[in-house]
Amino acid sequence: MSVRITQNMLNNNMMRNLNNSMGIMDKLQEQLSSGRKISRPSDDPVVAARGMLYRSSLMENSQYQRNATEAQSWMELSDESLGESTNVLQRIRELMVQSGDASLADDSLKAMAEEIKQLKNQLGSIANATIGGRYIFAGTDTLRAPYQNGNYVSTNSSEIRLEVSKQVFVPVNVNGQTIFNKQDADGDNMFKLLDAMASKLELGTPVNDMLDKMDFQIDNLLAERASLGARVNRIELVQERLATEEVNVSELMSTNEDADIAEVITNLKTQENVHRSALGAGARIIQPTLLDFLR
Repeated sequence: MSVRITQNMLNNNMMRNLNNSMGIMDKLQEQLSSGRKISRPSDDPVVAARGMLYRSSLMENSQYQRNATEAQSWMELSDESLGESTNVLQRIRELMVQSGDASLADDSLKAMAEEIKQLKNQLGSIANATIGGRYIFAGTDTLRAPYQNGNYVSTNSSEIRLEVSKQVFVPVNVNGQTIFNKQDADGDNMFKLLDAMASKLELGTPVNDMLDKMDFQIDNLLAERASLGARVNRIELVQERLATEEVNVSELMSTNEDADIAEVITNLKTQENVHRSALGAGARIIQPTLLDFLR
C-alpha cells in the first residue's frame, strides 16, 4: 500500500534536513575556530579517550624529566666536589713529598702542617656540600651535616633514588662513606690521616713515609669519581630519550585531536553549497498558498 505524501510531510522533512545541514556547518565552523576535531567527548569518544591517554603520558614524562634534571644536578655537583677533593689531596701529596727534603728547617715543616690543616678544613667544607639545603654526601640524612668537629661523623650510606622512567630508579647521591670515611689498613679515614700528618710535621718529622696511605685515598677517590661519571652518562641518555618521547607523544596527540584546517575549510565550503542547494530545493517544494495569490 502506497503512502500518501502530504505537504506537511514535505515541509517537515525539508526543515529536518536543513537543520541537519546547519548542524554540520556549525560543527565545521567550531573546528575551524578552535583548531580541534572535537570540543566535547560526545563528539568522538575514541578521540577523547586517546587524548586523555596522551595527556597522561605527557604528564608522566614531564615528571620523569624533572626527576632526571634533579638527578643530573646532584651528580654534577658531586662530580665537581670530587674533582675539588682530588686537587686538595694532590696538593697535600706534594707537601708530603717536599717534607722529605732533609734541608728543610723545622719552621718549614710546621708551615706545611698549618697548610695541611687548612686543606683539611677545605675537605670538610666539600664533604658538607649542599644542594637546595640538603647535604649531598650524607646519605638519606640530608639535613644533618656529615662533617662536624674535624671529622666525618655521618654513618648513613643509604641511596637517594629517583624514578626517571616507569619502574626505573636511579641513585643520585654518592656514598660519602666510601669517600670521606674510607679507612686504610690502620683504620684511618682521610681526615684522621691528615691529623696524623699535621701532628708529625709540627714535631719536625717529615711525612713522606705516609705516601702509600695518601695514594690509597687518592686512588679510591678517583675510582668513585669514575663510577659517578658512568651514572652521569646514563642520566644524559635518559634525558635524551625522555625528550624524544615527549616529541613523539605530542605529535600523536596533535594527529589525534588537531583539525586539518585545509580539509575543514574545504568541507565547510562544500557544505555551504549543499545548504544553499537545499534551500533552493525547499523553496520549490513549498507549494504556494491562497495568501500568495492575494498579494
